[in-house]
Amino acid sequence: MQTRIVHFYSEGMKLEADYFLPDDLAPGDRRAGIVLCHGYSGVRTVILPDYAEYFVAAGYPVLSFDYRGFGGSEGPKWRIIASEQLQDIRNAVTWLEAQPEIDPERIGIWGTSNGGAHVVAAAAGDERVKCTVGQVGYGDGRRLLTENFSPKELEAFEALLKQDRRERVMTGKGKTVPVATLLNSPQTTTFMDEALKAFPDMYCEISWESAEATLDYRPIDVVDTIAPRALMLIAAEKDDLCKANAYRDMFDRAREPKRWVTYPVQHYEIYQPEWVKKSAGAALEWFAEHL
Repeated sequence: MQTRIVHFYSEGMKLEADYFLPDDLAPGDRRAGIVLCHGYSGVRTVILPDYAEYFVAAGYPVLSFDYRGFGGSEGPKWRIIASEQLQDIRNAVTWLEAQPEIDPERIGIWGTSNGGAHVVAAAAGDERVKCTVGQVGYGDGRRLLTENFSPKELEAFEALLKQDRRERVMTGKGKTVPVATLLNSPQTTTFMDEALKAFPDMYCEISWESAEATLDYRPIDVVDTIAPRALMLIAAEKDDLCKANAYRDMFDRAREPKRWVTYPVQHYEIYQPEWVKKSAGAALEWFAEHL
């Protein structure tokens, strides 16, 4: 596998990416390509290379990138606004289809966690995407952030959002919260505690503005417009963040061709080698069928 760092622009911001190429790529080859889309606060150097390795071994050129404000990309630090990240995905597709070894009629996208929501919205809005695979994602941002709250916790959360919006309007500045605190998931807290030991650059704090934007984000409302292009969704049955039943609700609204896959794991267990192999294998079957 050949790897090189590349750059492209998204609304004037320079984004950094890794471009992975198969070793057997010959001059004049035109192949299907895949864009990888990370999760909430994710950076491309964590998790995505493990999936890229499987996809490239199967013959696909692969592009993974940092959203604006994360990793090596320019932009306001740690800002997570779905509409902006969807533009980043769209521009990643544009960069990939412009490469001489890519058949622009055979572009696929793959995303995990927040990326497992983004790929649905991105494919719905971009007919260049011929095949989509999302895993451990969600369809309703309000459900994602608030489903684990008690009534009192929800009341306090909504009060904080209201207070922060007022401060942003009056002063131009808002507050931030550690990503694990915002996501309110025991599995996320455990994962981040361990991940930060190995990858301290993963630490980030998310603005309440970003949280508010997530509440209004509903890929479930557009999933039915992807057809007749192909969609696969992969869920983790023991996921306490992006719950399998919530992801299934979005899948049920999708039209054919579509495929549903589940594994008996927690949200972050799907990134363990055994489950990377299985989930990547399922995705590759779908890409082979529809790219």
